[in-house]
Parts: sequence; structure tokens; C-alpha cells
Amino acid sequence: MRIRTLVGVALLSTGLLACTEQAAAPAHAAVSADAKTLQAHLEFLASDALEGRDTGSRGHEIAAQYIVSEFKALGLQPAGDDGTYYQRIKFRRSSLKEGSANFIVDTGAEQVELEFGKEFLMGPSAYAEKSEVTAPVVFVGYGLVSEEFGLNDYANVDVDGKIVVMLSGRPADLPSEEGAHLNSSKTRFAAERGAVGVISLHTPAREEVRPFKVSAMYQRAPSVTWLSPDGEPNLAYKNIVGSAYLDYQAAEPLFANAAISLDEIFAQLEKEEQPKPFELAVAVTMSRASEHEEISSPNVAGILPGSDPDLKDEFVLYTAHSDHIGMTQDLSQDDHINNGAMDNASGVSVLLETARMFVEAEQAPKRSILFLSVTAEERGLLGADYFAHFPTVPLQQIVANVNLDMPVLLYDFADVIAFGSTHSTLGESVAEAAGQYGIELSEDPMPEQAIFTRSDHYPFVKKGVPAVFLMTGFTAKGEEENGGEIWGQFFAEHYHRPSDETSLPINYQAGVVFTNINYEIGKTIANDPDRPRWLPDSFFADLD
Repeated sequence: MRIRTLVGVALLSTGLLACTEQAAAPAHAAVSADAKTLQAHLEFLASDALEGRDTGSRGHEIAAQYIVSEFKALGLQPAGDDGTYYQRIKFRRSSLKEGSANFIVDTGAEQVELEFGKEFLMGPSAYAEKSEVTAPVVFVGYGLVSEEFGLNDYANVDVDGKIVVMLSGRPADLPSEEGAHLNSSKTRFAAERGAVGVISLHTPAREEVRPFKVSAMYQRAPSVTWLSPDGEPNLAYKNIVGSAYLDYQAAEPLFANAAISLDEIFAQLEKEEQPKPFELAVAVTMSRASEHEEISSPNVAGILPGSDPDLKDEFVLYTAHSDHIGMTQDLSQDDHINNGAMDNASGVSVLLETARMFVEAEQAPKRSILFLSVTAEERGLLGADYFAHFPTVPLQQIVANVNLDMPVLLYDFADVIAFGSTHSTLGESVAEAAGQYGIELSEDPMPEQAIFTRSDHYPFVKKGVPAVFLMTGFTAKGEEENGGEIWGQFFAEHYHRPSDETSLPINYQAGVVFTNINYEIGKTIANDPDRPRWLPDSFFADLD
């Protein structure tokens, strides 16, 4: 999962629910997850031999082979390419050539050259090895467009053939999940209106959350983009030739000829006012050189056919990402392997055990079940996004997605949080499934994190597929454990670090309950005569 550390919220939210006694498994349950099997899967996938399962690495290939072998053993039908379990994806890894990034502001009176790494940041191009653009500049507020929320930061300005300057972040009054979706669409909004460049402006408010110098520390990391079957990079809009992230302390030259000063813009933000778009009457030149490398990494897909002649051509999709972040470059540590036990060997283990449960159940599900382990989640949900664009079954026949990402199986949880449950009828399925095991369904305790837009279900949501995924809640069953504290400690001390490994005190019995709940969710969806549907008032019911 791609998530910001938020220890304080976890620690303060432990009182969301009173602890409940664990209920026995439902009397009608014919199958159950097995703790030892979960442990065996997790210990292999998070072993040092797989070296952190980075996208395109040998270790991730081994993980994929392991998942394929499990699918074969269960008798799942291949659902990859060419009659195999693999959906092989080509990726382009792009790096910025050292010393090639330039940013020059022409005010008419002078040319101001900014310093890379200290005043502006610039990533590589996924399209061109060399790129340069010079164009007039237009300020477009936050750069957002939404009829539902009454936003149009491009009103009354023409940005065709121009470079747009937009504030980082979004208005404070936007709901978190909806705002996160709009925020991720900023480049698209600019490209659709003919812009040739995008400058994102770091703000004083953003500085308090994430200092500019922290972002600069990650500047030299390469970017990864999937390539379509015809070799085109995804979502890298060709007309956006240049892009940069600019520190607000270096942005004054952009506003040298403006009717409204930069200080006035920031004063408006402090009052939570929406700045209006206007021409800046300056020109900017941005140039860079990029190096490209092609890598490949697979999704793995298998199908359990449904039993109902009318419903078997519809699919309940389970997803879990099999990749992690590979080896650390921090030489100060003795352990350099980011094993990713919780992130996301745990989720893949749950997926594999869920598949076994469906195969061994007394009655086959009416709808077919599609099990999909995806690659490159840590690179930006790329494996799931590729499958959503190039599905191996008709996308309109996928009725729902149950995503399994990073269950923190370190305590005996008494509640679960289901991201997406408030947007579709899947919320009813989750509450019913959890209740069968004496587990409460809690509200999202950290809505500002907008986690519903930050895992592998999100590409399917953008394609219209209702989705849900569970996280262990912050309430533990026994007084001797503080679930929120344990959850928060994991993110503070182990998330995306070598210590996320099998030496953690993993509670595999909690893993059994978590797996059983996710199985029951999928079974309910598979056997319901009606497809899940978006709730009428959900923003995600009709995405552009």
C-alpha cells in the first residue's frame, strides 16, 4: 500500500469501538482459512531469497512463479495471455540525466535562471530523450475542474500552447477521497485544454506538511510507466512537454508582472479563498534530457469458473500486489532487504488461501472468481492499472473488486475498516461478512489519508467497478493489546523498511479471521442475483 505514516491518528483512535468477544466461525461455514498455510505462504514470499520483490527483479519473478504454481495446484484456469497465468507487462524506467534540467523565467526585463534541486525539481520524460519548451505562463489556481463541486480553475483563460502554474494540493473544503481523485487529474485537465507545460507551486502550507528539501531528497529516483502493447507510455500526455515543481520561495519572478502578487495569493489561501486564474505576462523555458530503460514484470491471473449458467460469465475480482520496494540503498543499515511481510506478502497469502477456500467449498460460487496478483503497485498502481486498461476478461463483466493490501496481522483485531464501503452496496456485504465472526465494521478513522484512492482497486474504480478493501481496525479484543498503538507503531518503525519481515510477532490466527471475512465478502457477491451497484450520491458512481 502507498500510505503516509500517521501514528497520531492510530493512537488517538483506539477508543472507536468497545472491545467485543470473538464469535465462533459461522455454523454453516464448510471451509476456513488455515493459519499454517498462511504462514507458509507469507514466510516464502517475504524471505530474503526474493530480495524485496522489486518490479522487474529476479525476486519478483520468483514470487510470480510461486503464485502460478499455487494456482495450478488449485486447478484454477489460466487467465493471463496466450493460455498462461501470466500477463506480461513492459515498463519504461526513465531517469533524468545529471545536470540537464533547466528552468528560466523571462520577465521581459531580465532572465532569471533557477537552481535545480534547491529552487525547482524536475523529473524525466517518459516520451522523449530530449525535451524543451518555451511558452507564456498562466496561473490557474489549484488547476481543478469539477462540475459537481463548482470548480473551474480554467474559466475565462486560454491555456492552449501555454504553460500553466498551479498550486499544489486542493481546497480544504473538498471531501478527502473526492479531492484526492481530482488532485490526481490535474495534468489531464491541463493537457485537455492544450497546455504544453505544467508548473506545480509548492506552498507555505505544504512546507509545513512536507518540506521542499524532503521532496528534493527523492528527486533522482527513476520513474516507471507501463507501455501499451503498441509501445506507447501510459498517461504521459504528449502535449505536456515540460513539467516542474517549484519552491514558493523561488517563485517571485513568475509574478513579476502580475496584477496580483504571490503574497496576495498565499493570503487568499490562508483565508481558504479560491484564487482566480489570470495571465502572468512572463515566459518560461524548461528543458531536460532523459534516459530510458525497458523492463518487464508480470501480473498473475487465475479463474475459478462459476456454476450458474446465467451468472458464470460475470466475475468477482480479488486483487493483491505481489511486488515490494526491493533493496535499500541505506548503507548505514546491516539489513538491506525490504522483505515486505505485511506489505504485501500478507495480502497475497490471504488471496491464495481465499482461492483454496473457494476451490474446496461444498458449493461452487454462482459467479466466476478471478484471482489477480498484480505487479508494480509500489511504482504507482501500475500493474492493476494495466489490467484495467487491458483486461483478460471483459471489463464490463467484472461486477466487483475485493482488494487485499497490507493487512497488519500483528494483533487480535475486533474491528475492520472497509475503504469504499460507503460508496456502494458492497458495504452491506462487508458488514454481514464481518459480523459472522464477531467483528465490527468501523468508520474510516483517518479520512484525510484518502486511502480509497491509493491502492490497486482504484484503477478499477476509475473504470466503473465497485470496490472495497479491508484494513484491520484499531480495536483489539483483549485489554492486554492496544490495536491502534500496534498499528501506528508498525507504520512508524517498519513500513517500507527492512524490519517489515517475518520476525515481527505475526498473529496468524488473526490472519485466519481476516481471510474468512474476505472470503465471505466474495462469496456473498458471487451468489447474489443482483450485481453490486454504486450508491446514487457517490462521487465515484460516474467518473469522467
